[in-house]
Amino acid sequence: VVGDQNVEYKKMVWHKDCFTCSQCKQVIGSGSFFPKGDEFYCVSCHEHKFAKTCAKCKNPITSGGLTYQEQPWHSECFICSNCKKQLGGKRFTAVEDQFYCVECYKECVAKKCAGCKNPITAGFGRGTSVVNYEDESWHDYCFKCTKCARGLANKRFVCHNGKIYCAECPKRL
Repeated sequence: VVGDQNVEYKKMVWHKDCFTCSQCKQVIGSGSFFPKGDEFYCVSCHEHKFAKTCAKCKNPITSGGLTYQEQPWHSECFICSNCKKQLGGKRFTAVEDQFYCVECYKECVAKKCAGCKNPITAGFGRGTSVVNYEDESWHDYCFKCTKCARGLANKRFVCHNGKIYCAECPKRL
């Protein structure tokens, strides 16, 4: 029909109302579309058929996004479980199925050292070894004799009245 609007793509011409999505058959007309071989898809069908699905919200990832442990995520879905800040491109840690930025991990999750009272964050700073004894934990460099301050990580020690001593110091008490 003369005067109708047409859609042209790669030297092919359709009436505007004949240019339809290969999946849902809805008219694309002059709207946005995605070509795949000889087929054309509306934005919605293209997203559902070809886009990766976010591991958290299960919606299609149409642009950007990131991958963690071979799973795709929207940037806005890959966030700290505590403060909700986006973690893409930042240092973070995973605890079971929760993710934490370094600050929230230190504050909310990490054990506190019985010696210096700071968080034990193996891999986030000085020292990576942890000493555990009964229900307490220490940085390896904080596990020292109460009396002489000798480092006791990987050495014999004595616990006396709730305090840690090297093997020699209890004899001098």
